[in-house]
Amino acid sequence: MKAVVYTKYGPPDVLQLEEVEKPTPKEDEVLVKVHAASVNPLDWHLMRAEPFLARLEVGLLKPKNKILGADIAGRVESVGRDVKLFQPGDEVFGEKFQGGKGLGGFAEYISVPESSLALKPANISFEDAAAVPVAAETALQGLRDKGQIQSGQKVLINGASGGVGTFAVQIAKSFGAEVTGVCSTRNLEMVRSIGADQVIDYTKEDFTRNEQRYDLIFDAVGNRSVSDYKRALSPQGICVIPGFTTLSHLFQVLFLGTWVSMTGSKKIGMMGTVKSNKKDLIFIKELLEAGKIVPVIDRSYPLNEVPEAIRYLEEGHAQGKVVITIGT
Repeated sequence: MKAVVYTKYGPPDVLQLEEVEKPTPKEDEVLVKVHAASVNPLDWHLMRAEPFLARLEVGLLKPKNKILGADIAGRVESVGRDVKLFQPGDEVFGEKFQGGKGLGGFAEYISVPESSLALKPANISFEDAAAVPVAAETALQGLRDKGQIQSGQKVLINGASGGVGTFAVQIAKSFGAEVTGVCSTRNLEMVRSIGADQVIDYTKEDFTRNEQRYDLIFDAVGNRSVSDYKRALSPQGICVIPGFTTLSHLFQVLFLGTWVSMTGSKKIGMMGTVKSNKKDLIFIKELLEAGKIVPVIDRSYPLNEVPEAIRYLEEGHAQGKVVITIGT
């Protein structure tokens, strides 16, 4: 089978389309013929081994796992002997997300644990389905589990036009929140179109400097100071940061955010690792089927253009998700 592989860390040029051995599913795994995958910041962080400490898990000198790509959608080719929920021909979507030991979606076939898949909603395409898992689960777990979102709350999504942000806007609305999205000028209408009640153009207005206070801030960008977050939160507000722009921002949130959380009523903290689980994937599947969330796809690339897709995502201007089309 064809797959995009990398044997050393570096820029997108280290990725090469090669012929590799087709995987064989283990007892609890499903072999999927991949029709589409999607690109996440996780891919370029692993590709470059950044931050450097990540090498302790993914491989000190070279990658342990040579194929990137966590999100997939496709058809079941075969199943392991212990698999009960799927059979050949089923249309499925999900993710293989196990740190440096997982991934593998940028390939024509992938073996995925049964627990990491769900039946694809019939009302969306493979490309739409592939755009969903990691980004939507990040938004769901950040808002619901870490952010304790409640109906009627004022919720602000910073980075509302990105892969995680577009899902966060829609998931927050599905919980009954009043949602403000923060994005650039060119993305204002798109963010309104997916349900944001208010939209702030960050090139013209600083959401931390206006008079509005928010019960929950979900910062998909991770580029503001702890004092900024504290100023923009309501007295009992919570700020959840699923990622970070720089290591200095990470350490500031880890230390100052923890101090603020321990000494006052406002809570500011990193979200932590996304927990891949079937329960959340099915919850998201039901939102997709009900039309409460709709994937936003910026661009699609064929398998042999994965380096270009990752390069585009790294630039930081993608509107929603970047998808890889693989098979039919």
